[in-house]
Amino acid sequence: MTPPAVTADAHARAMGAPPGMDRCPLMPTYAAPAVSMASGSGCWLTDIHGNRYLDLVGGLAVTALGHAHPVVTDALAAQAATLVHTSNLVANPLAAELALTIDRLVGGGGQVFLANSGAEVNEAAIKLARRFGGEGRRVVVAADGGFHGRTLGALAATGQPAKRTPFEPLPAGFRHVPYGDLAALDAAIGPDVAAVLIEPIQGEGGVVVPPAGYLAGVRERCDAHGALLMVDEVQTGMGRTGEWFAFQHDGIHPDVVTMAKALGNGVPVGACWARTDVASAFVPGDHGTTFGGQPLACAAALATIGELERLNAPALATSTGAALADALTAVPGVASVRGRGMLLAAELDPGLDAPGVAAAALGRGVIVNPVTPTALRLAPPLVLTSDEIGHGVAILGEVLTEALAGTTAGGGHPDTGSAP
Repeated sequence: MTPPAVTADAHARAMGAPPGMDRCPLMPTYAAPAVSMASGSGCWLTDIHGNRYLDLVGGLAVTALGHAHPVVTDALAAQAATLVHTSNLVANPLAAELALTIDRLVGGGGQVFLANSGAEVNEAAIKLARRFGGEGRRVVVAADGGFHGRTLGALAATGQPAKRTPFEPLPAGFRHVPYGDLAALDAAIGPDVAAVLIEPIQGEGGVVVPPAGYLAGVRERCDAHGALLMVDEVQTGMGRTGEWFAFQHDGIHPDVVTMAKALGNGVPVGACWARTDVASAFVPGDHGTTFGGQPLACAAALATIGELERLNAPALATSTGAALADALTAVPGVASVRGRGMLLAAELDPGLDAPGVAAAALGRGVIVNPVTPTALRLAPPLVLTSDEIGHGVAILGEVLTEALAGTTAGGGHPDTGSAP
């Protein structure tokens, strides 16, 4: 079936309003949804009407192992029956184990702050950079088009004016340069700069891959000026691009690395890793979090990392991502495919509308994200099968063929038995 047009009443119903209530119970921070999901398994979601959807977005690069993965589910159930939460006035062994595991994956020699989201760990990184830099060295340089979160500090670092302007004045001390432009960075970096905060691939900016050698060039300039190199791996980390962290493709080592999204396979958990000498700039009372490092989230993250390691997530992302990119490239209406591993964007032919194509695909049971007006983002679970690639790409092909022909692309949601 095709999802109905979303009226105010339908929006309220979809977001859980009881009969008779004409408003959504949640604040309007997201657009009115066309569907409401009730369950998930692997790469598939099922809505409240029983329709199934192939999730080629993976909860926005979160469910790397797929939905309701049994290893993570079992870890959560066991931990929930043991100990869910303690304050940070006491320790718990799972937090230390997770920190050591993250340190190993990053490359060693660091310490970890555990929090609940990407925005939070980027806030921690910004505060740490300023603490480390000291008086007179507080500026953070970030990139146009970058995205680091929606809290005020992370938003100030975000290089997207449309997201920043409604909330000005934002915290001062941020400077933006064109992404991939080392000459612009040369002009922006100086003795007042504490750090450069950069995504190795811009995710929300459109899955933008920088020129070869860019990250190495940023590393060189940070070294020359005594500034920290902070890499935001919130979307690119945990094997998604074919390395545990995307900066590893360039053979560099950052001073600070932030991560979240896939770290808990859907359970809210984030981490800010920093070189030990950098991390030591923090002293007790400088930063904190009530829920960060709690046993339940740490158990989920440890189970997720263990399963990703068992599967060799970087190799899986490389091979499956190449198959997905090849399949997309062959679809009429796809002008090009960019990205790395399992973080991809399909740039559409001129005149095609990515939001319209995504809506039509949703109506036929495939979830993709219009990351720009002309491009679709795909960040599916790393466990996506070849049959699922074929199914999803075939549906996208049908939608794009109809869009190219100028016909309405929409109807006919697959029934619950139509999935491969």
